[in-house]
Amino acid sequence: MMETLKQLALMNATKKAVKICSKDLAEKINQSVQTAARKLKELEEMGYIERIIRKDGQYVIITEKGRELLYKEYLDYKKIFEDLEKIVIRGKVISGLGEGKYYVSLEGYRKQFIEKLGFDPFPGTLNLKLSKDQIVLRARMDEEEGILIEGFKTEDRTFGNVKAFRCSINSVKGAVIIPERTHYSKDVLEIIAPVNLREKLGLKDGDEVEVEVEL
Repeated sequence: MMETLKQLALMNATKKAVKICSKDLAEKINQSVQTAARKLKELEEMGYIERIIRKDGQYVIITEKGRELLYKEYLDYKKIFEDLEKIVIRGKVISGLGEGKYYVSLEGYRKQFIEKLGFDPFPGTLNLKLSKDQIVLRARMDEEEGILIEGFKTEDRTFGNVKAFRCSINSVKGAVIIPERTHYSKDVLEIIAPVNLREKLGLKDGDEVEVEVEL
């Protein structure tokens, strides 16, 4: 029923009475002509459409009740796809290699963090160890563009690009960062924030936390 109503809406039947041929509708919903005719009758009986028979054929317009049903369906799909724009990753706090403080403090990165993420990061990262099932979620970030923090050159060396995703941990805003070059494997998640997350949230090695990441 919903598929038939959707096809009628795509034919502009929410805005005006449109001429409907059961054969054409049957092709659109991939059903027989008899089934298409029956679905039109059912939609009419349920008050979702009005049918007008004229000399030149059959015209259909979607009623207010039908539009309300379509809008409810739209809101359901909207919720589904909005939820896909966020993931929640769990991990256990671990001590890092000490590189986070150095890289986050580099002016070439820091200026972009402030400009593109909206905060001046604490010099250091919170590192989370991910289990196998959580690595699958983390892999979704590899498929997304994220926020590009561009690499740069100094007299001594070249620093690669970093991909960032806004996130929050216990309502504290921050960002997951994925460096183009890193010594960490994919089972480690690095997070920056405008505060020292360990102190702010009272975290220690082994504590499990949830991170809501915006894709």
